[in-house]
Amino acid sequence: MNLTHGLHISMLTQPDAVATLFGERRRTYRQLGERVARLAGGLRQLGVQSGERIGMLALNSDRYQEYMLAGWWLGAVLNPVNTRWSVPEIVYSLDDCDTRYLIVDDHHLPMIEGILATARHKPLLIHAGDGEAPAGMHSFERLIAGSEPVEDASDGGEALAVIMYTGGTTGLPKGVMMSHRVLWSAMMMRMSTVSTPRDSLALVTSPMFHVAGMAYVAGRLMAGAPSAYIPGFEPTLVLDTIQRERITEAILVPTMLQMLLAHPRFAEYDLGSLRRISYGASPINAATLEKAMEMLPAGVEFLHAYGMTESCGVASLNPPENHGAEGRASGLYRSAGRAVYGLHLKIADEQGNEVPRGEVGEVLLKGPSVMLGYWNKPEETAKALRNGWFCTGDAAYMNEDGYIFIVDRVKDMIVTGGENVYSAEVESALSRHPAVAMCAVIGIPSEEWGEAVHAVVTLKPGATASEDELRAHCREFIASYKCPKSVEFRDSMPLSGAAKILKRDLREPYWKGRTRAIN
Repeated sequence: MNLTHGLHISMLTQPDAVATLFGERRRTYRQLGERVARLAGGLRQLGVQSGERIGMLALNSDRYQEYMLAGWWLGAVLNPVNTRWSVPEIVYSLDDCDTRYLIVDDHHLPMIEGILATARHKPLLIHAGDGEAPAGMHSFERLIAGSEPVEDASDGGEALAVIMYTGGTTGLPKGVMMSHRVLWSAMMMRMSTVSTPRDSLALVTSPMFHVAGMAYVAGRLMAGAPSAYIPGFEPTLVLDTIQRERITEAILVPTMLQMLLAHPRFAEYDLGSLRRISYGASPINAATLEKAMEMLPAGVEFLHAYGMTESCGVASLNPPENHGAEGRASGLYRSAGRAVYGLHLKIADEQGNEVPRGEVGEVLLKGPSVMLGYWNKPEETAKALRNGWFCTGDAAYMNEDGYIFIVDRVKDMIVTGGENVYSAEVESALSRHPAVAMCAVIGIPSEEWGEAVHAVVTLKPGATASEDELRAHCREFIASYKCPKSVEFRDSMPLSGAAKILKRDLREPYWKGRTRAIN
């Protein structure tokens, strides 16, 4: 259970095969291994010791994978910093887990002054760019060029590998602790369900500070399959890269997939190399998935991965066969699949007792891919890990065949007039309207109903729709009491670094000044 093991295997079995692509840059497994061993040597010269935290504040690139591997090679712990955060949020994460070393790319150099001015312990800075390092910073490339390679520490098992901070959608971010065993187990669980062929080439669009990016890349490395990087998601860049590099698979959150499909030149691109689209991070609505299956090349597989940072990104998988004609007819393509091998999953009530099949409850998980806990937060850890089970906060039901259907976050449930309304169901209905580009449903205070169903909507360019029109549209698919009592139109949505809609930000104006955020 060592996270550098995959690199060693590929260095032995396919040393001259391409391991990473970034722009015009190509590196083989032999080159990757040499660079990682030398970077680890350079970091050791700077003082990095086993168990110490190394942060990286950077957009996606091949250097991000080298940072991951060099940290594990040394026996250090990664702290991948959320690139969407403000300086105070970044400093909070650095201070919280005492990160003394920080790798920074050119894009984030303007934030360094603020970080150094406010961090409790000013981190030693390493510049990961193509040009000269700014004054006071060490050079990533010079550390590699000027350092002797060191032996792999070969840490594994329960040794801490990553502290990955949650997106901060509720309260202060929490540092999710993952050992080598946790990450390794999650990768094996995924690969036991869905294969990762060596001849596949994946486009890494998810940010590497997020579990969907880091675990995905680590798993591909374990399988000996190459990865292509782009700095971040941008529809034209994604489509260009798929066409130019003959990408075979990509992982996309639903908002990314929506933006790709809405690209005005989508039909002009040759996407014939694609074999698989993996989606996750948040539930996908039926209309988007059906449109994707219609517009993408025939034969493209769809794979739904359900999970969260605390489960290392994977709890259940809905395989490609459930997205075909039979799966669409049965409705299985709307499910989050079944629990991956090696993970126990149950739908439970508030006391942790399993509920009958078909009844909505909270998803609970237990197994080797579940986090160790939250860094330095014993109370939060105790709330999340109860009697050996991780309480996800997700509301779902399980059918008789073991397939789970996510209906919402537990905290997103709206109680209106004594009836429970799950916002995901309302959002699915709204998204079927041809004018709707993106939507989110929240509960807002109501003197009459306790809480009222409120929709926030962004429209497609040039499209129009009225509040009454959208409400009437929803009545075609869901009961009247579930339909929005009010609709707010916006030009854009607040998004987290993982491209999830920040419902906390949408709720805040309506509940401001109240002692609680529910009625």
